[in-house]
Amino acid sequence: MGPRRAERTRATETHVALLRGINVGGRNRIPMVRLVDIFESAGYTRVRTYIQSGNVVFDAPSGAILQIPTHVSALIKQQLALDVPTVARTASEFEQIVMANPFLSAHNPDLSALHVGFLANRPSAGQVAAIDVHRSPPDECVSCDRELYLRCPNGLARTKFTSAYLDRTLGTTTTIRNWRTTLAVLDLVRA
Repeated sequence: MGPRRAERTRATETHVALLRGINVGGRNRIPMVRLVDIFESAGYTRVRTYIQSGNVVFDAPSGAILQIPTHVSALIKQQLALDVPTVARTASEFEQIVMANPFLSAHNPDLSALHVGFLANRPSAGQVAAIDVHRSPPDECVSCDRELYLRCPNGLARTKFTSAYLDRTLGTTTTIRNWRTTLAVLDLVRA
């Protein structure tokens, strides 16, 4: 079997890419059609997006998860001259993230107050301990592996658990999605 045929038969799996800071406040404007083109030009397949904020579900070779964030960010830089940090998860990781939300165990949680901060890298125990959990009352922040679960009853716009604060404290890139968007992306993963 030649190299081309071997490449065609390589196993693929579904992945999620979460781009940070696109189409927000007029900055880093990327039409979703263009974003799909960029992913397809990279050889990713079954590319689909959810809303304009950089949620992309696609198929890529099994085992590619570690290269995807750097690869996608480099392609966007090359083709659009934009610096866009990217965080990626496999479909199974994404499903586990949704199931692990500690705020769902509360009786009748206010789903509109829930958010997930997806981290590019796993922070150290010391970095997680440095998060000031009393920084933004009544907001709550719970760390779990490479995610932060946020409950912000007054809305994400009013919390002091900002991406900038979390990036600085945890030494990594954070991109935050509200719970409704997280569930919609999960629906795309399962489709």
